[in-house]
This record gives sequence, C-alpha cells and structure tokens, in this order.
Amino acid sequence: MSYRLSAILADADLLREETRDLDHAVLGELRQDFALLPVTPQLVTELTGTPPDYAADEPSAADPFALVLSPTLVEVLARWSRRRPVAYVEAEFAGGAGRQAAAVWLGGALSWGPRFDAAFDGPRPEWPINAALTELGAEPGRWIDPFAELGLHVERSTEGWLTHGRRGLSADYWDELADEWEARQ
Repeated sequence: MSYRLSAILADADLLREETRDLDHAVLGELRQDFALLPVTPQLVTELTGTPPDYAADEPSAADPFALVLSPTLVEVLARWSRRRPVAYVEAEFAGGAGRQAAAVWLGGALSWGPRFDAAFDGPRPEWPINAALTELGAEPGRWIDPFAELGLHVERSTEGWLTHGRRGLSADYWDELADEWEARQ
C-alpha cells in the first residue's frame, strides 16, 4: 500500500481566506480546525505564475522536497504565515519504505525546518510531519501521533485529498462510516 502527499497545512480559516479566490485550491478538512491544501501543478502555477519545477534527484536531507520551492512560492507561504503558522509537507511511502519532509513558516519567515527523514528510527514526535504539526499547534489526543490525530491518514494521496475536499468530507468521515456500520450490526 502506498502513500503520497504534497500539501500545505494550516489553520482552516486562514487557508479558506487565503485561497477563496483561487480556481485550483481545494481544502481538505482536518481535525482540530486545521485544513490541508493539496499542492498540484495547477495550484503552483496559479500561486506563482509559473509551472512547478521538480528536483532531478531523489529528495534527501540536503534537498528535502521533490517540489522545488521557488522564491515566489516561498514568498506566498511566508505572506500567509504572517497571521498564523503554515507548513509545507511531503510524504511518499511504498512497501514500508519511504520519506517525509516538512517546513514551517511563521511571522512571514521560515521558522522551522526543513526537516527530512527516510529512516524513521527516532521517536514518532520527531518525524518531520509530526514535528511540523506540533509547530502549527496540533494538540495531542487519542490517536498515536499528530499525523493521525489530525486525520492525515484518511486519504493516501494528494489526489485522494482533492476528492475528499471536493466532496466536503471531514477527517472523521471513515470513522463515522465505521460507527454507522457497527450500529447497524
């Protein structure tokens, strides 16, 4: 089973306000009043005025993201972060192996990261996306880590999050279906 994500994460109200006039922005609702903005080539082009560029080599600690964060895209993230923190995250897994990377902007500047991990031999809270979510203000809960607590496990791809957002589903959608199914049994 694979997982692939390229997204901007932030407070849901902030993302709604900043993307309300964009044609290619689709928000996926997460828990704790956060939202996920799937990053697609169309969205990058709309935000920056130029098509996205992708790294020629596999992401690494030196170059953590597959998407090259252009100065214009970084400027957008920094501008959005003037009111509340904003994160850019990437994850890719297949057959148990994979990678994740994250960076956080706050107050108009990069404030944390970017961080990259492909070994996952450290504590879960230090994995890049979990740590970025903590920087955003995610609170611990009943789930194993911030990734699951916010519901990032609900969809397995950027495309899945696009569909999720277009359908107006919540991060609790699958849990609600399971509860409904159990109640009928």
